[in-house]
Amino acid sequence: MSAPSEFQQRISGEWVGRPSLFDAGGTWRGFEDIRRSSVFDNGVTTYYMDGGLTGGGDLAGRFALGAPFAFGVRDADDDRLYTGPDFFGSGQPYGGFVDANYYGPGWQVSLNTWNQTLGDTQVYSSVLYQGPAMVGVFDGVYTRDPGLVEQRVETETRCGAVPFTVPTKEKSTYAGVVELWSAEQRLLEPVALEWEIDPLNLLVAERLLRLSGPIEATLRATVRRDGTHSFHEGPDLWGNGTSYGRANFVRLHTTDGRRLVGREFMMDAEPGMGAGTRLAVVYQVFEHNRLSSILHGVLERS
Repeated sequence: MSAPSEFQQRISGEWVGRPSLFDAGGTWRGFEDIRRSSVFDNGVTTYYMDGGLTGGGDLAGRFALGAPFAFGVRDADDDRLYTGPDFFGSGQPYGGFVDANYYGPGWQVSLNTWNQTLGDTQVYSSVLYQGPAMVGVFDGVYTRDPGLVEQRVETETRCGAVPFTVPTKEKSTYAGVVELWSAEQRLLEPVALEWEIDPLNLLVAERLLRLSGPIEATLRATVRRDGTHSFHEGPDLWGNGTSYGRANFVRLHTTDGRRLVGREFMMDAEPGMGAGTRLAVVYQVFEHNRLSSILHGVLERS
C-alpha cells in the first residue's frame, strides 16, 4: 500500500486520554493513563499505546503491564486487521466510527472497542470479556490537540466516575442529525434522531424515540432507573442497559423484530446534581437478527 487509508488519515496523530476502568457491575475502579498513535511508514501501519493503570482495585493485577503495547495493522477502509503481537483481531470503520473485536494476550481479555472520532476528539469505550462474561469496561474521551492535553486529563480525572444521567425534574429533548451507514459500510442519507424525555419521578420517565429520514420510527417506552441499571418497559421498546460512568450501554427491542445495540455517552457530564447537554450516540440497528445499519453522531439537549 503506497498511502494510508482514508480512515487512517482521519485518526493520524497522538491521542491522549485518561479513560476510567469500571467493573462488570458499573463500579468505578481507576484510571488508565494513555498516549496512543497509529503510524503509517513505508506501507506498514503500526499501532502504539503507552501508559499505565492508576488504582484498579481487584482488577489492577490484570490490567497493569510492565511494557508499552505495539501491534501491526493491515490498514484498509473496509477492514483493519490487527496482527499482533499485543492484539489480534479486526475492526470495521463506518466513517468516523470504528467497531473492533480483538484479543489482548497481556490483559487476557477479548475486547469490543467502539471509537467515535469527532474532529480532534474521540469518544472511546472497550468492553472486556472473559468468554461470554463481561470483566469490565474502559471508557473516556481523548484529544489529539497538544494544547488541550492538560485540560483533557484534568477533565477526565474530575469527571471519569460521574454516572450517566438525564434531567429528572424537567422535560427535555436530545436531538441531532446523525450519519447512517449500511452494514456494507456505505454512507446513506442522514437521519434526524430525537430522544424526548418526560420525567414521571426521579427514577422513571416516559421516553419517545423519533427517527426520520431513510429510517422512520416513533417508539415509546417507560424507562426505569435503578442505580447503574435501566429498564425500558414498553409499549414499543423493551430492553435494558447498564451505565459505566458517562457511557450508557443499551440493548433495546421493538415488537416488530428490530433491535438497537447502542452506546450513549454524556460528553459534558460534570460532578453534581445536574445532567449534561451533549450526547454522543452510536446504535447498531438489527432487522430480524441481522445487522442492517449503523447510526452515529452527537445530540444536543434543548
